Amino acid sequence: MDIRKIDDDYSVSPQIDAEEVDIVSLLGFKSIVCHRPDHEQPDQPEFSAIAARAAQLGIEVRHIPVVPTGLTDEAVGSMVRALNDLPRPILGYCRSGARSTRIYEQALQPQ
Repeated sequence: MDIRKIDDDYSVSPQIDAEEVDIVSLLGFKSIVCHRPDHEQPDQPEFSAIAARAAQLGIEVRHIPVVPTGLTDEAVGSMVRALNDLPRPILGYCRSGARSTRIYEQALQPQ
């Protein structure tokens, strides 16, 4: 897994699968936020599979899809709420980690 630490509370990675959620748990993450829409690519694991395994391990999850063309105010607002609600540290993921990084940076900006 290619996990990049942004700060003590938040890290990002490319797409994960249900088996990798076990590694996420072992690394101490308390929450996962998926920023990738389901069915973006044919071989992509569905968020429901990630969420099911995370629930078995006691990891909280949120699905805040961000399309590759850009962030919406709604998505940033959802991320702000997730950051306020979810236990930390949090792992955000998308296809490459870029959208998860951008939305985190935007969510930290004064609204």
